[in-house]
This record gives sequence, structure tokens and C-alpha cells, in this order.
Amino acid sequence: MKKVLVTGFEPFGHTPINPAESVMRVLDGTRIGNSDVFGILVPSNFFECIDVVTSAIDELRPQIVIMMGEYGGRSMVTVERIAQNFNDSTRYNLKDNRGVEMQGAPTVASGPVAYRSNLPLRAMVRAMREAGVPTDISDNAATFCCNHLMYGVLHFIASNQLDIRAGWIHLPQLPQVAALPENLGTPSMSRETSALGVHAGIEAALLHTEDIDVPIPSKFQV
Repeated sequence: MKKVLVTGFEPFGHTPINPAESVMRVLDGTRIGNSDVFGILVPSNFFECIDVVTSAIDELRPQIVIMMGEYGGRSMVTVERIAQNFNDSTRYNLKDNRGVEMQGAPTVASGPVAYRSNLPLRAMVRAMREAGVPTDISDNAATFCCNHLMYGVLHFIASNQLDIRAGWIHLPQLPQVAALPENLGTPSMSRETSALGVHAGIEAALLHTEDIDVPIPSKFQV
């Protein structure tokens, strides 16, 4: 049985409902293609989040890992290309849910500067757009817990030479969060639309062991 692990962050900072948790719960227990989907909720805490996901990888041995988080201010679903070995939550005036903030510290002291997702990003974006979901590739996963977790998991996979494809999907805020007075004017996307997009992206990742070699036009700059 093939397995896909889907992770979603819990609420954090000024986000009382995280779209990543909502979409994870929609997909958990479903079957996409010939693969069963397993969802886990991840604490929005530095280093603990990495331990939770790598433990799940050890237990489940999935073929694909799709990690998700919220990126407030983005209007589209964005698949991340790069995770950098750098943390700076203070730039966003954010702490993790334990009250920890990081400024300029690496995730892995001896690790490489960055890792690149080994998911078929162009194929995924094309499939998500064909499903009617605004989607693009991003080269900037920011410097908070999302980038931190993506880097940590890719480092774990590389260090242990695991045959696992993994990457990150950022989701816009949910409408009920964008409707809060402090967030008015922020782009949003419903749970159903985000879940439709992620579902289509997973289908494409399962179908394409190598990425498609065609241009994917973009208007997204980072």
C-alpha cells in the first residue's frame, strides 16, 4: 500500500484557524489514486514540529510527504521550491506557540544552506490550475516555522537517504480569518477550494515521478 503523509500546522500568532489544519483534516483518511492519505496535526513550535513529522515518517514510511502552512497576504496556493537553513521570526514580530523567537539562527548548525523540494512542482501547479484553483510556484517560504519544518524534514530525508519525495504547500488565509478587523483586505480562500487544489497537486505528484519539462507561466514574483 502506498502512503501519502499530509501535515498541517495548528493555529499560531494572529491566526485562530489555520487553513493547513483544516485542509489536512479534509484529506486525512481519503484515498488518492492508489495511495492512502494520512494526516497529522503539527505543533507550531520550532524543532518540536520537525520531531513530530520525522517520527511520523519513521512510523508510516510514506512515499510522499506534503507539508502545509498558512501564508497570510498571498492570494494563491503556492508550492515552495526552496527551504533555507535560516530562521528569523522577529522580522514578523512572531513567536512560536511556546513563546520562542529565533533571529538569524540555523535549523541545522552543520547543514547545507538550502534544500530544494523534490516534488514535481510544475506538474502539480498545472494540475491545480486545471482544477480551477489559483496556484503558483514560490521561491520564498519565509523564515518562520514553515520554512523551518520544510528544511528540517528535507534534511532528515537526505541524511537518512530515504526514497521519499517531500515539499511544502502554502495556503491563503481562510475567509473567516480574513474577515477579522485586523485582517480586512487580506486575500482569502475557502477550505474547500484549498483542499481541491492540494488534492489535485497530490494526484499530479503521484502520477509524475519526474517533473514535466514545460514552462509554467507565472505572475508571482517570489
